[in-house]
Amino acid sequence: MPEARPKRFTLEEYAQLTKIGFFKEDDRIELIRGELIEMAAKGTKHTVCCQRLLKKLLPTLADMTLRCQDPVQLLSGSEPEPDFVVVRDRADDYLDSHPSPDDILLIIEVADSSIEYDRTFKASLYAEAHIFYYWIFNVLDTQLEVLEQPFQKTNGKFAYRSQQIYSRDQTVHLPSPLVGTLNLAQILP
Repeated sequence: MPEARPKRFTLEEYAQLTKIGFFKEDDRIELIRGELIEMAAKGTKHTVCCQRLLKKLLPTLADMTLRCQDPVQLLSGSEPEPDFVVVRDRADDYLDSHPSPDDILLIIEVADSSIEYDRTFKASLYAEAHIFYYWIFNVLDTQLEVLEQPFQKTNGKFAYRSQQIYSRDQTVHLPSPLVGTLNLAQILP
């Protein structure tokens, strides 16, 4: 008898399922390494943090686009939908395809119940895709976790070399090519 195993989806199959309306509009689903992952509902602190981030980030962008909870396409058969992603401007406004790692300048996740998933699984996923800057706004501990410099460990897994934590009472510089600072007290609830 053949071994039972879950069905893995390709990016193309996932796009087709979306196109034919397999998912409901309010479904919170991401394709991660070929598997359909149901995301947790957003809490009030998560929503407030996103709202404040949107207000503070938009004015800092020149020749860049801020995308909110929209898909990015990664090489690992994954199409996560980060809370925010800053991408290079493109003439087609990404009508022809979702942003890929070459387009991505910064990925931001706002985490409450998903904090461990964002710190481990998502961090590994983004590091493997060579996303240089990954930020986690941890609303549970009211801090910003800044991850930079992706690398591959000797065991083959991916991680970030630099990990810094900023508390709510600090100001953080936006990574280049973004310009400016964020006062975390104005963002973290």
